[in-house]
Amino acid sequence: MSFIEALQISDAARDWLAHSRRPHILHVFDHACNLINERREVLCLVPPQIGCGPFNLVIEAGTLFSAHLDVQSRIFIHADQLDLDDLTIGIRSARPWSSSPNWRLLHGKRREMLDQLTSLPIPDSLPLLPNRLISDFALALAAADISSALAMTRQLAGLGPGLTPAGDDFILGAVLAAWIVHPPGVGRALAEEIANSAAPLTTSLSAAWLRSAGRGEAGILWHEFFDTLISMDKVQIQEAAGAILAMGETSGADALAGFFSAFVIWAELERSKVS
Repeated sequence: MSFIEALQISDAARDWLAHSRRPHILHVFDHACNLINERREVLCLVPPQIGCGPFNLVIEAGTLFSAHLDVQSRIFIHADQLDLDDLTIGIRSARPWSSSPNWRLLHGKRREMLDQLTSLPIPDSLPLLPNRLISDFALALAAADISSALAMTRQLAGLGPGLTPAGDDFILGAVLAAWIVHPPGVGRALAEEIANSAAPLTTSLSAAWLRSAGRGEAGILWHEFFDTLISMDKVQIQEAAGAILAMGETSGADALAGFFSAFVIWAELERSKVS
């Protein structure tokens, strides 16, 4: 029996542990493991180098999940620990982490953030997605045109290979931008509608990310990126953007492209109103 401590836990992860009745293993990697419950909600067990996320339970470094588990491994949830075959994770001392940025504050700083954002080189990392589709989706989201955005969401969701397809990653980044550029009520309505439309059309893991964005939640790297855009420290902004770009094969780059596109198109629409 191996025992490891959980270090940090999101609100959604704590709810998952409290309300899951028939969980099973979704994916096993060397240093991470994804669980899923009867409601198709995901819990990710990750090391500190991946860090906090909307549905992450951050555990001590050095655990080799592939040496302990496979997709048939049994899961038992107790009040203060999670048992996965011969691996026990203590959760009593895990520090809580809030996955929701301060969207109201970010909305108030959106113009200052735009000035910093437009100085970043955003790579073209979306060769599998039709250019017209992603630009029209970003335009609809920036304009708060929910009917058009939903129509294109159904075309983008699940588009591309992998556990988080490129179309989903682009949607996620654009939805995070919508939370900032629009007033909180408008941003929430757009995000929830788009997430609810996209989630049934894609993988379980990608759906979990989209639903979290629909609730206004984001991973630690996005929190840090938003903070640097407000601080206006160009070196820190480049480092934070680079950390997102390094996520997955192209997932981070695709999400950042969605964020950038929706944000910049919103600014162009605002300038056209003034002129």
